[in-house]
Amino acid sequence: MSAEATEKRILEVLEADAQASYAEIADQVGVSKPTVRKYIQRLEDDGVIVGYSADVDPKKLPGETIAIVGVDVESEAYVDISRALKDVDAIEALYTSSGDHTLMAEMRAPDGDALGDVINDEIRSLEGVAAVHPSFLQERLK
Repeated sequence: MSAEATEKRILEVLEADAQASYAEIADQVGVSKPTVRKYIQRLEDDGVIVGYSADVDPKKLPGETIAIVGVDVESEAYVDISRALKDVDAIEALYTSSGDHTLMAEMRAPDGDALGDVINDEIRSLEGVAAVHPSFLQERLK
């Protein structure tokens, strides 16, 4: 198996189960545990693996609301707004987008009212934000 194919298989296993042990990954990929350790270390060092996470069903979280929020930004304010949004505690992840919105933010707050407050007070209020489009997540289907 080529190095590229080994990396791809290791990443596939980790994407399916971020908690998989080196032994489990080695068994599924068909390489040794030290080989898995070496590849994962290199992938982390190269910035390919940027973290490990858990998939969460928002409906099962007591007292937490999750929303995906599209943020339309005036082009001249893009850099400043991107930096400001990175500092908003309620924003778990921030993405650039080629879709309907300039930026997409995954947000979490204790409830819808708290999330609305963050959207109004910390996002809409930024100079250069043209519009904000929240979509509140209801039920995880996959």
